[in-house]
This record gives sequence, structure tokens and C-alpha cells, in this order.
Amino acid sequence: MKKILTILLIVLLSGKIYSQVFQPVSWEYSLEKTSENEAILIFRAVIEKNWHMYGLNIPEGGPVATSVNIEQTADFEKVGELQVITPPEIKYDNTFEMEIELFNSEAVFKQSIKLLTEEPVEVKGYVEYMVCDDQRCLPPEEEEFSIPVTEKALVAETKDTPEKKSDKTLWGIFIIALLGGFGGILTPCVYPMIPLTVSFFMRGEKSRGKAIFNGVFFGLSIIAIYTFVGLIAGITKVDLANAVSTHWLPNVIFFLIFLLLAFSFFGMFEIVLPSGLANKVDQQADKGGLLGPFFMALATAIISFSCTGPIVGVLLGSAMQGEILQPVVGMFGFGLSFSLPFALLAIFPGMMNKLPKSGGWLNAVKVFIAFILLAFSLIFVVNVNETYNLGILNRTTFIAIWIVIFSLLGFYLLGKLKFSHDSELPFITVPRLIFIIITFSFVIYLITGLFGAPLKNISPMLPPAEAVYVAPTASVHTPAEQVSVPSFFQSEELCAAPKYQDFLHLPYGLSGYFDYEQALACAKEKNKPLFIDFIGHTCKNCKQMYAVVWSDPRIQKKLSEDFVVLALYTDDKTKLPESEWITSEIDGKVKKTMGKKNKDFQVSRFNSNALPMYVILDNNGELITEKPYFYDTNVENLANWLEEGKKNF
Repeated sequence: MKKILTILLIVLLSGKIYSQVFQPVSWEYSLEKTSENEAILIFRAVIEKNWHMYGLNIPEGGPVATSVNIEQTADFEKVGELQVITPPEIKYDNTFEMEIELFNSEAVFKQSIKLLTEEPVEVKGYVEYMVCDDQRCLPPEEEEFSIPVTEKALVAETKDTPEKKSDKTLWGIFIIALLGGFGGILTPCVYPMIPLTVSFFMRGEKSRGKAIFNGVFFGLSIIAIYTFVGLIAGITKVDLANAVSTHWLPNVIFFLIFLLLAFSFFGMFEIVLPSGLANKVDQQADKGGLLGPFFMALATAIISFSCTGPIVGVLLGSAMQGEILQPVVGMFGFGLSFSLPFALLAIFPGMMNKLPKSGGWLNAVKVFIAFILLAFSLIFVVNVNETYNLGILNRTTFIAIWIVIFSLLGFYLLGKLKFSHDSELPFITVPRLIFIIITFSFVIYLITGLFGAPLKNISPMLPPAEAVYVAPTASVHTPAEQVSVPSFFQSEELCAAPKYQDFLHLPYGLSGYFDYEQALACAKEKNKPLFIDFIGHTCKNCKQMYAVVWSDPRIQKKLSEDFVVLALYTDDKTKLPESEWITSEIDGKVKKTMGKKNKDFQVSRFNSNALPMYVILDNNGELITEKPYFYDTNVENLANWLEEGKKNF
């Protein structure tokens, strides 16, 4: 026995075991009593080192979000929403190329429930989650739970998990909000109000100290107003970012708002608040005491909203991650920087003479913002298009529109394009020249996207990339320039029309299948080995392999000529007909969707759930390579592995 254990240890240390089923997350469930008929369900995920689990609020195009799904019965009801006790870290994820919520080492969630019966209750459901490390992503998992809620369980004490606050996250939100507040000051709705507002505090005041006090109280009132907005948003838990990314209605509303603001800033019309609202606030501002500065602050916030609204909306959307503190900190930071110039100028009124006068430069800022709003309005169209598969805006069209918008912006900054309220531009200042250089550099960067460049820096905002082709003259060591034309290496005619080809496709025009039985039958008919690509819609490493390795013409040639290619999506939600359902030998559950069936096949046959994973089978479905091929962006390695599979066949 000792000898056997020693041999196994040596094999493990030498890396001879090529695949395994990764289970980097383990779940613990417990209960906490709050009253006679109320309790709190506690869900705790313990995450292994070097792995991370994704949060509850994930932008469109990102990984699968963590969710706790509770089966509703007549024995209990949920009270409030799911609470995130361990705040996630907000950071840039290289795998998905976007700012995203991550849980490291631990994640704790709580859900309050109210019991509607005196009998013992059993709360059932499942937790869905997805994990990645620096090299691979695993398909989404569904962990079922069953928590008995009995008198004994309610009485039992459950140790509270301390609420960890991510100082890094809060500081990041605070700094971004500060910058947003300073940006709001320079908007055309706000900047002209500065001298008018400061003079309001100085008028009729014999005591400069009183004027300073009013100015400072005005600034504190602005901070309080915006912080209160953040507090309300945090308490109500209205997740703006998630709503905008997943539902058509807020997307359409924001698209129209951005368009209206853009056309207004171009000078097409003026957006005016209801006169009754503004007059009532102004009347209150004329009162003495502390009410005057407070209502002046309220009037400033209301009047400036047509310019600051988009900034505030973006800040709230990025800060609202299920915790009250984050939107509060965000709005506090915005209000602090937004109110600072008013307070400083009230204390030092002489500084007002040094401020640039409102004029042509401010209208230039207004038009600049209009171009930005016009460009960003398309992002909401992309959200609706991708969520509902409308097919109204593809990547090429989106990039082309942006090229036109930012080119016009560049010509405007050069003075070659003018609007009705613009002043003459006798010369180009150095700051303006810098913006011109940045704008046209960005246009050139966008143009490369029309010829297949991935545009990684802005990819989260773009529609998905279409199939691309790599010229066969390219080096096999360096990815070649990509253009949107059919692949040069077309596979031989397939045995039968592939199932699911209406919504699933292979890259670079390669032909293949998406159903194992159909692909294996074709491999037998053509007497070719079967190449299987285990992939996921949300697997960025899979797409990276496509872009860096599959783009090589030699890889495309080998796949198209020497193999029958099969892509099995392990996260696809397509419902299968009942005749294709399977009962898993691993967990005994019935697999009713394409993704679950393919994932079960991967784990049961090859003892791994890592993505991407490639295997080569013979006509009998047996593995003919020494080991599967996992994520490795070296083109030579994959080429040699494919050649090995061909020779073994």
C-alpha cells in the first residue's frame, strides 16, 4: 500500500495526470434566527487560492453572474433582496476585458425569510456561479441546496461572518466620483452659474464672514443633496447597471436621453425645466437664514441636472453593487468636488476675476460633449441588439458610425466644422491641439477595427466580432492581419447539415458540427479523426485561442483537411427535445439543455471541466492522443499535437 501511494505521489508531482475535475469552490449553508417566525439563510462560498468567483451584477458580454435561486413554496416567503455580506472586488478582468465584480477566497450572502407555518420547513434551490483563474475558466456550475428550517435549527446559534469592506473598492469609487464632479463643473449648464451663485451670497451682506458662512453652507448642502441621492439608491437597491444591460426599456430610455442632450448641445433646441419647479425653488432661495443657501444648492442641483445627469447615472450604475455604502461614497465624492469651486469663491471672491469668461470656448465644450453623447448613445442600442438577437447593429457598422462621429469631432476642433453658436477660431491653442491629436489618433485606431483588429481597449462596448480570415502568407508564429472575408481553407462538404447551425458557428469559415452523435457519424463516413473543441459562450480564453492560434493558416488547413471538427458548448441554455435528454451517471440528474449534456459528456469521458479543451477521437469515439490539449497560445504546440493525432489515427 505504501508503495502504491508513493508511486501516485511521484506521478502527481511529475505532472503525468493530464486532466482533472476542478472544484475550486465549496459551499456551506447555515441558518440564523431573528424572531419567532423569521430567519436568515446564509450561503458561504469558500474559494481556493488563485481562483475567483464572479459577482451578482455582471455587465452584458461578461461571465455568468452568481445567483441564489430559491424554490418558492406556501410555507415561507422571502423578505427583501439577497444581501451581499462580503463585498466583491471591482477590478479589470483580463479574461473578459472589462471592469467586473470578483470574489476571492470567500463570498457570503444572506437572505431573510418569513415562515408561514408552524410545521418544519425545508428551503430548497440552487446556487449558480462561475469561476476562473489566470489560465482557464470553468463552465457555470449549479450547486443544489436543501436547508431544513426547524425549531431546533432556529434556536441554534450561527456564527456571524464579519462583513469585510473593500477599502480599495471604496477609494476607487470615491476618486472616480471626484473626477466626475470636477467634470460636471465644466459643463455648459454649470460653469456660467458659478459667478451668479457666488454673487448671490455676497449681495446685501455687510459681513464678509456671513457671506463666507452662507457659501460654505451652500457647498455642504450640495454634498448632502447628492449623498442623500446615493443613500436612497443604496437602500432601494435599484441596480442601474444591471437593468441597463439586460432590459430593453431602460436602454431605449437612456438612448433617447443621450440623443436629446446631444441635439440640444449642438444647438438644435434648448432643454428648459418646468418653470413652476424652478420658480418655487428660487422663491425659497430668497429666504434668509439657512434655508436660503440650502434652496440655492437645491436649485443648482436641479438646473444643472441636464448636464450632470449622465455623469451621475454612470457613477450610480458603477457604484451600486448591492451595498449601501458604495453609492453613498460615490455621491459624496461627486458632491464634494462639484461644490468645492462655489465654496472657495465665496471665501475668496477675488478669485472670480481670474476665471475665464463664458463664451466661445464654453460652447466648444458643449459641442464636444454632444459628440461624446452621440457616440455613447449607440452602446444602449448594442445592449438591446445583443440581448434580444435583433441583428440591427453589427460590429462593422458600429465602428463605421464611430469613425464618422469622431472624425467630425476632429474637424470641429480644427475649426473646419461650425455650429450656430460658435465663435470665430483665429488660431489653435495648445490644449485644443492635444485634443485634436488624441481624436484623430482614436479615429485611426478605429479604422483598424474594420480590417479585423480586435480593438481590445474598447471591446466591452462593441458588438461581438464577426468571423475573420487570415491571409495565408502570414507567419505561423505571429497572428496575421485579419480581414472580414470567407476563409481560404474551406472544409470538405459535410455529411449532413449540422444541427444548431442557425445560431452556432465555427470561426474563420470552418465547417463542422455541434452535436456529438452527428459528428461521430460523419467521422466514420469520411474515415477521419474527430476533433472536439469544448468551448463556452462566456469563455474568453477560448476566444483568445481562436484569435491567436486558430487564426494561423496552418492550423486552419489541418483542421479543414484532416479532421471532422466538433464544437461542444458547455454553457449553452438551448432546451433539447425530450428524446435527447440524458440521465447523468455522475450525479444522477436529468440533463435537459445542450450545455449541461455537453458538460456531463466532458466530465464523464475525460475527467475534466476546464475550458478550452481539445481532444481527438477515432471513429469508435476513443481517445487517440496521449492527453487532451488545454489553453496554450503557442501555435507550434497545437500544430504538433494535431499532427500527432493524425498519425495515431
